[in-house]
Amino acid sequence: MPQDPTAASGAFPVTTTEHLPRNPGMPLDMDWVMSAQANASAIERRAATLPGRRSVKKDYQAAWLCKAISLIDLTTLSGDDSAGRVQRLCAKARQPVAPDLLEALDMTGLTTGAVCVYHDMVETAVAALAGSGIPVAAVSTGFPAGLSPFHLRIAEIGESVAAGASEIDIVISRRHVLTGNWQALYDEMAEMRAACGDAHVKAILATGELGTLRNVAKASLVCMMAGADFIKTSTGKESVNATLPVTLTMIRAIRDYHDRTGIYVGYKPAGGISKSKDALVYLSMIKDELGDRWLQPDLFRFGASSLLGDIERQLEHHVTGSYSASWRHAIG
Repeated sequence: MPQDPTAASGAFPVTTTEHLPRNPGMPLDMDWVMSAQANASAIERRAATLPGRRSVKKDYQAAWLCKAISLIDLTTLSGDDSAGRVQRLCAKARQPVAPDLLEALDMTGLTTGAVCVYHDMVETAVAALAGSGIPVAAVSTGFPAGLSPFHLRIAEIGESVAAGASEIDIVISRRHVLTGNWQALYDEMAEMRAACGDAHVKAILATGELGTLRNVAKASLVCMMAGADFIKTSTGKESVNATLPVTLTMIRAIRDYHDRTGIYVGYKPAGGISKSKDALVYLSMIKDELGDRWLQPDLFRFGASSLLGDIERQLEHHVTGSYSASWRHAIG
């Protein structure tokens, strides 16, 4: 059984039900945006040290991995998605780890943080998750490129909210960042935030296509100023997705925004995080840079699918002493 995760320095806080105010946004502050910097060489050096700086073992590692499960946006975004696949994904979100393992870990009732699907699958996911308390997130606004007509992107948000999505993952227009048109990015993000209504909005920056870490820092600030509840690295479809240097850049922008405004904004790395050891690095980075409050589902998510299978294998090894075949932990 994992030890009490609050009993040691390697621990995390238990899940809270505290309700934080949403990010209301603020007027675009161009002086703040233009002063944003990102020392790429220093960020890369710091990121390179992270995998070796923190190590949790045995019961503490199991506890951290259970925490990681609670922070996963379990995702399927394939062209061949079907109702059956989404229903199986939702069943996995409800029961992410074999019941006997959760019982041995004293973690019964553990679920993933959300399920993320295309708009066409929102109603299916909502029905499959009824009564579970697990939110449905929909990718929207011409995902993944974000190049459909703007009025259609706004309409797509409304359709997904009407279908029951309580979280909307939007994609920004990368050209606004690459041309330095920060007012256009702000206006776009603010209109998308308004279209989401009560649904929380995650702004996908597609960082692998923004050119520089300085652009990433500026885009992060502009999206937060325009009311983004989360900022997210990637669609998972770019050639480069979530990386540690990009994560450091984005979460330091979040810290700066919180220091100046008192508003909490969430963070979601997505794409390429498939191993338990990688998840532990991201969690330790969040703890070090932002603090324990961000280790909660309302402020941190992993955008992932295969990550859950690897975590389940590690937990089975912790309980039984043996690794099982990966096919025993299939998701869909």
